[in-house]
Amino acid sequence: MSSVPTVYLARHGETEWSKSGQHTGRTDLPLTVHGEEAGPILGARLKGITFSRIFSSPLSRAMRTAELAGFAPEVEPDLLEWHYGEFEGKTNAEIRKVSPNWVVFRDGCPGGETPTEITLRVDRLVAKLKGLSGNVLCFAHGHLLRILACRWIDLPVSVGGNLLLGTAALSILSFNHDHIDEPAIKVWNS
Repeated sequence: MSSVPTVYLARHGETEWSKSGQHTGRTDLPLTVHGEEAGPILGARLKGITFSRIFSSPLSRAMRTAELAGFAPEVEPDLLEWHYGEFEGKTNAEIRKVSPNWVVFRDGCPGGETPTEITLRVDRLVAKLKGLSGNVLCFAHGHLLRILACRWIDLPVSVGGNLLLGTAALSILSFNHDHIDEPAIKVWNS
């Protein structure tokens, strides 16, 4: 076994707001029927992999996806989705009526997290994950996982806008040739 971790990222299943394109940060929405069906499919994809640690955002949509996939994760508060503040529950189209050039990964959210704040939070998480070994599994949210991938490979949060991620998607973070100084994205949005 390698001394560096391989980190599997699982985005939660569909919710009504993920389906409608509304920004869902701290609002604790349940999965839709389709979202519930995605959990066991994720579990089947991960079957046979031994995980040294399994983490989840404390929000029920991530915890429920983990449960349906057959896992009992530890709660990791740093896996919480971006805090959207005044933009919580709004679509990009609604936000751009008041802020036409707004981009979450560049501008952050009024009353919520700035790109600098979420960078600090995710960097703390990356340091924790890189300090582990073996296979690690994290259940979380779309924007947070996009930022996690960026920070894993030392890119700024702004690049997160270029990494699309569907609900119930699986991604894998690793290292080139198992070398800790060469973090890599092995699989994205699968």
